Amino acid sequence: MECIVEEMVAQEERRSGRWVSRCFSTDTLGRIYTIHPKNDDCFYLRLLLINVCGSTSFESLRTVDGTICVTFREACQQLQLLEHDSHWNQTLADAIASSPTTAVRTLFAIIISTCQPSNPRLLWDAYKDDMAEDILHRLRLATRNVDLQMNADIYNEALVLIEDLCLLMCEKLLIEVHMPAPSRQTRDLVSRELERERAYDIIHLQQQVQTNVPLLKEQQSSAYNQLINAVDSGNGGIFFLDAPGGTGKTFLLSSILAAICGQGGIALALASTGIAATLLEGGRTAHSVLKLPLNLQIHESPVCNISKQSAMAQVLKKCKLIIWDECTMAHKRSLEALDRTLRDLRNNNRCFGGVMILLSGDFRQTLPVIPKSTAADELNTCLKLSHLWRFVKTISLTMNMRVLLQNDRTAEVFLKELLQIGNGQVPIDPSVD
Repeated sequence: MECIVEEMVAQEERRSGRWVSRCFSTDTLGRIYTIHPKNDDCFYLRLLLINVCGSTSFESLRTVDGTICVTFREACQQLQLLEHDSHWNQTLADAIASSPTTAVRTLFAIIISTCQPSNPRLLWDAYKDDMAEDILHRLRLATRNVDLQMNADIYNEALVLIEDLCLLMCEKLLIEVHMPAPSRQTRDLVSRELERERAYDIIHLQQQVQTNVPLLKEQQSSAYNQLINAVDSGNGGIFFLDAPGGTGKTFLLSSILAAICGQGGIALALASTGIAATLLEGGRTAHSVLKLPLNLQIHESPVCNISKQSAMAQVLKKCKLIIWDECTMAHKRSLEALDRTLRDLRNNNRCFGGVMILLSGDFRQTLPVIPKSTAADELNTCLKLSHLWRFVKTISLTMNMRVLLQNDRTAEVFLKELLQIGNGQVPIDPSVD
């Protein structure tokens, strides 16, 4: 027993870099260091040490009823030391009763990748029909065969989708979480992510450009030509489109996206909020795409949680333009995290790794929201106080399209009052709190 304890101490020393006393007054275990379940061998060895008495070696710990198990995990399973999966069964059963199949697969991926169930393969066998139901339905419609039943190919496709989720969440393959590995001969996460950014009707986009670009007004047309020329030059740069509400910002951004994607290029459309993201073709929130840290104010030098081997890394290496709408609501460190990540992914020390960044928004509107902070704290998190702001080239849109196209004088008066409030030009009554 003492030799086992010494081995545990040695493992702890190697892990933490600390020296731990090797003097033992007795052979009684007084303390065993906590070990994360992801460290399989040490975790299950610790579980055996706590529950099995009289063992004198590692081999005796792995011996159950005269049979030597291959791993400590297998020995724990034979001795029924692992927690039963009844609560995970109940969780999945509840999800199946009230959630779509995609949500059930996502829940299952979270459970097997982060919660360490004792036997994930049994969970898969119990609920694999429910996690592949949408795939079966799609194939029945495609083949017009209502008698089609579950088969190995359908289960394999479901496993591929689950493995993709595990890779995105914790960069783990299914085989690493004790699940059967799917066959990925015809499916590849990286290529599918690239296909997603190129899955546009190029002819339709080119027609959209031919139709919409002539409709741009003078300010919009000037901004469009300047930004498209900057993208075509390949020199990168950071631009900020200063556009109050009603100046045609979304129409301009959509035209730029259509022009780049219509030429077969990759342009990412990001936004700080979900509602703003829905207004752009292929738009997604910046946090979902860039994997930004959730609590940016506690990280001095944050980076995006994107590895060089991930699918999104390949997209960021090939993209020509990144549009970030409503950027004025974002923490300045989110932009700095994107800068560090792009420099690393593209092996380019230029600003943002040489990718052109187009920010858009209006600083008169909502600024970053920092819980339990002062007005000074919120101002300090604005993009204008970032060290990157000195590289920004500002393009302004001031002509309001709503007033121009509708010729509504009442709307013009209202918009002027809004701009005065945003610019701080409205006198404040000191008697009102």
